[in-house]
Amino acid sequence: RLGLERADTAEKALTVIIDLLEKYGQGGNCMESHMAFTYHNSFLIADRKEAWVLETSGKYWAAEKVEAGGVRNISNQLSITTKIDREHPELRAYAKSKGWWDGEKEFDFAATYSYVNTARMTTSRGRYCEGYKLLNKHKGSISSEIMMEILRDKESGINMEGGFMTTGSMVSVLPQEPSLPCVHYFTGTPDPER
Repeated sequence: RLGLERADTAEKALTVIIDLLEKYGQGGNCMESHMAFTYHNSFLIADRKEAWVLETSGKYWAAEKVEAGGVRNISNQLSITTKIDREHPELRAYAKSKGWWDGEKEFDFAATYSYVNTARMTTSRGRYCEGYKLLNKHKGSISSEIMMEILRDKESGINMEGGFMTTGSMVSVLPQEPSLPCVHYFTGTPDPER
């Protein structure tokens, strides 16, 4: 929210979030209940001309610029692998000091900073993988209606129910032509099917 408030481009919002992360860190429960479960945040940041994915681990972070005409999703796991366009200046040195990366092989943020097998991220059944498949199925023809359909999908786990529930969904249409208005759709209830 502060990135939206303080920046007029996606990359400037990325910088706002990075600066706040460096100054204040992150933390806290991911739920309003008393469950002591925390995680590090990922962000999709877009404007009319470009989009970024920012993923964090403590104060460390990596950012990937989304390729023009491409699709990208995030979902409760690190997904930036070797395509890193911006990074915390000590990201690699910290990983090396912890023994997570030998400094020789290609640096893979998700593999180094998480327990996820990055080779299986887009092939195993899970929210990230299913979202990736649904987006790629419609690549080049994604409309707001298709995006809403994807966000309503319960079989994939994108629309979660049970102990962890989807708390809201948003679809934004950001035309590259500046004279056209941006349109934002928000769910009125937690379940995007309603």
